[in-house]
Amino acid sequence: MLFDMFKTFFKVGAFTIGGGYAMIPIIQKEIVDNKRWVEEDEFLDTIAISQGSPGPIAVNVSIFVGYKLKGFKGALACALGTILPSFLIILLIATVFFQYRNNPIIEKVFLGIRPAVVALIVSAVYRLAKQSKFGYKKISISVITALIIIVLSISPIYLILAGGMGSILFYKNKQTREK
Repeated sequence: MLFDMFKTFFKVGAFTIGGGYAMIPIIQKEIVDNKRWVEEDEFLDTIAISQGSPGPIAVNVSIFVGYKLKGFKGALACALGTILPSFLIILLIATVFFQYRNNPIIEKVFLGIRPAVVALIVSAVYRLAKQSKFGYKKISISVITALIIIVLSISPIYLILAGGMGSILFYKNKQTREK
């Protein structure tokens, strides 16, 4: 099982270009659809927790899933599986491709990869939004938050903190009204 966990997250790490958010649909396909290690709702919770935790989202997800399945050894196997491909690729780039960085063909290859990365990120956002079953109120909050970040250049950290505080106050007030 530990090797299967390592192999699964190694595959995710090896075949995803563009970082954590681009990895989300691939991680979801592997651990929710193919392996059935977590349910869809639990995956969404894992994404939320991973986003709120320090570090790369893909590594945080892998640690959570590994720990859930096999404790510390599982967390270690999944984290190494996620990290190792990037480490090896960066090592290869640093040692081999760095000397060819100004090569027009290499530049065009990387220019061609960029749209694919954007598509993976958009796909992740779409799938997460669709599965979250947002109503108009939550979609409005998401759009307004994105606009505040883009237009006013406010750090997302402040908005995350404000959202957390707002949520605590909202649900505390809701509980008070229900009593």
